[in-house]
Amino acid sequence: MKNILRFMKGSRKIVIVILLLLVAQAWCDLSLPDLTSKVLNIGLQQGGIEDAVPDTIRAESLEDLELFVPDEDIETIEKAYGEADENGVRHLLAEADREELNALLLQPESILYGISNAASFSMDGGTAGADTDESAQGETEAGVTAQNAAGEGTDEAAGAAGAAAASLITPDNIRLALKLGMMTKDELLERAQEMLGESGALSDTYLKQVAVRFVSDEYAAQGVDLDALRSRYLYISGAKMLLMTVLMSAIAILIGLLAARVSARTAFKLRGQLYEKVMRFGSAEMESFSSASLITRATNDVQQVQMVIVIFLRMVLYAPVLAGFGIFRVTQYHAGMGWIIVLAVVILCACIGILMGFAMPKFRIMQQLVDRLNLVSRELLTGIMPIRAFHREEHEEERFGKANDDLYRTQLFTNRTMSLMMPVMMLVMNGISVLIVWVGAHRVDLGAIQVGDLTAFITYSMVIVMGFLMISAISIMLPRASVAAARIAEVLDKPVSLTDPAAPRDEEILAGEGRVEFKDVGFAYPGAEAEAVKNISFTAEPGKTTAIIGSTGCGKSTLLYLLLRFYDVSKGSITIDDVDIREVSQKALRDRIGYVPQKGRLFTGTIESNIKYGGEEISDEDMKMAAHIAQAQEFIDTRKEGYDAPVAQEGSNVSGGQRQRLSIARAIAKKPKIFLFDDAFSALDFKTDLALRKELAEKTQGATVIIVAQRISTILHADKILCIEDGEIAGMGTHAELMESCQAYREIAKSQLSEEELAGTAAGAAGKADDAKGGED
Repeated sequence: MKNILRFMKGSRKIVIVILLLLVAQAWCDLSLPDLTSKVLNIGLQQGGIEDAVPDTIRAESLEDLELFVPDEDIETIEKAYGEADENGVRHLLAEADREELNALLLQPESILYGISNAASFSMDGGTAGADTDESAQGETEAGVTAQNAAGEGTDEAAGAAGAAAASLITPDNIRLALKLGMMTKDELLERAQEMLGESGALSDTYLKQVAVRFVSDEYAAQGVDLDALRSRYLYISGAKMLLMTVLMSAIAILIGLLAARVSARTAFKLRGQLYEKVMRFGSAEMESFSSASLITRATNDVQQVQMVIVIFLRMVLYAPVLAGFGIFRVTQYHAGMGWIIVLAVVILCACIGILMGFAMPKFRIMQQLVDRLNLVSRELLTGIMPIRAFHREEHEEERFGKANDDLYRTQLFTNRTMSLMMPVMMLVMNGISVLIVWVGAHRVDLGAIQVGDLTAFITYSMVIVMGFLMISAISIMLPRASVAAARIAEVLDKPVSLTDPAAPRDEEILAGEGRVEFKDVGFAYPGAEAEAVKNISFTAEPGKTTAIIGSTGCGKSTLLYLLLRFYDVSKGSITIDDVDIREVSQKALRDRIGYVPQKGRLFTGTIESNIKYGGEEISDEDMKMAAHIAQAQEFIDTRKEGYDAPVAQEGSNVSGGQRQRLSIARAIAKKPKIFLFDDAFSALDFKTDLALRKELAEKTQGATVIIVAQRISTILHADKILCIEDGEIAGMGTHAELMESCQAYREIAKSQLSEEELAGTAAGAAGKADDAKGGED
């Protein structure tokens, strides 16, 4: 995962914006259950009345409430409401502290509602009939008698009447009892608390519902349209929910666009970085990665990373934000069911951990099997002709089938393992829902929570579980993407063995003649125990041809690789115009060299694009001249498109000789100072070979020519011939000199030429030597 985050480093600002948008989306998403809860609790159950604070209240009702409010808090209530209007109604002032008022009025409103809607309560705690006419009549008569007695000043009568009135609780009777001194305010408040306890109204939720009913009755007494009040609240809540939904959708679309941009940009940069890094690889680094593996890393692995970045930004970051906000919301409801959430989280984490423990090792193996399948497929496609020629179709089919079957079985195991994730998550989620409903039903029955609160709690619980479901869903792809990211990082972090010097001496070799000198050069391939070449010392002069010949595997091509700096020498040095090639940049070095590899390799395009591959500065005249020297003009003219004739991948639509001649033309068109021909004439017939070398000798005068060859006929007339045996120089000189002094060279010559041809070449060489001597005289 750290590699994926590392690849996203360049998009840090966009990721921060996405994170902020995810927080906003989570806030909108989690506001919906809260609004739904309020619709159920306030809109439907409470008729649109939010709390125990009435916006308007009759003056007499407020006086009744103040009977059950401590004296020190009455002033707060009085200041919160304005003067009574002509209808005797007082209005809540805008500057009033609604939260403080709600705390003060909750219990008084509950007591008054109980008094006015329940049976008459006696001061000693007993109850007399339930809302009967007789009790109402007795209550009224007792109140009148007490008031009259008080007015007449008869203490004895007042006391008797007060005792009769006190036996039935009404606001007027309570007011009278307080006036007659039958009870104090503290005793009244204490008795009110006892009455709440006896009625079972112990929870704040229950008290709130009772208080809201009091407010509703008060509004009804004032003539307020309760249906309109409910409808207004429902419409406002619905508009808020719609707004939240639209905002959430807009944010989700924006996040999707930004996440797609980040992932596409990251994939684009990764492919570019991989290409740039591979182009700087030396041969040693290329050998540590197979071509099939590099192709897989630049395509399939990058695609895996791109896909998981989108999901990471859209789901992985959103899941903890959503779950965190969900847990915070759940704690606000005080439903006493938090342990259910903890249980769900523990079970989910355990399930994810167990499944990931089984699947993760297989994901690492899977990418290696993809490499293997790509490798086998590539070999089958590129080697289709020899496979058919040797009738090895069944063998290759078995080889491909094994690679395919290994990948299939591994993918099947991982898919089966990860497919268990969703059913397990759904089982946990549904089990948690059932448990919440079962526990919550008892809480609702006890009056501890409302139905809307239970609904919101279930929704928030599902949100938390869904957060973990998102993580479990991404866990299917995250392990494979992590492996893919590690493989990409392996290429990007691979140290490059061939580096350019800090202060390259490019101008010196660009201005020089191109004289090449090997000074006691030794080299061993990475991981090899023995040196491929050793003690190699010779000089290749400008205007002369230096040939290298020897048995297969003796190190001929290795010398050209060292000169091209595909590898660095293990000991000794190679210089061009007395400048060590390690002191110049690789670009400047290779700009001076025209190289024709042992196997002619062309690129998809046209004949023109392949010949001009050496540089954009190559003109059409240079191209045609190079094609003429390379003896390619003949077959180019036979094509109706001419130089615009298409060339297939690796030149598969041209013959081996034509491919070789185009490769030679490509090197000549650069007009380099140094020509390297690595057995470049082996695919040519003798006539074409002779004509090509004749033209080449005329057009490359002044250039340094180094030829690696298997055929002696190709190098007979070279100015200097090196015979390599077991990585060392067995002999060096002209053909005639080597025939006399080098046993290894003589064996090669006798194996390729007849006695008559050997005699003819000896005579020709002797004549050339005489001509040279005469010229010196």
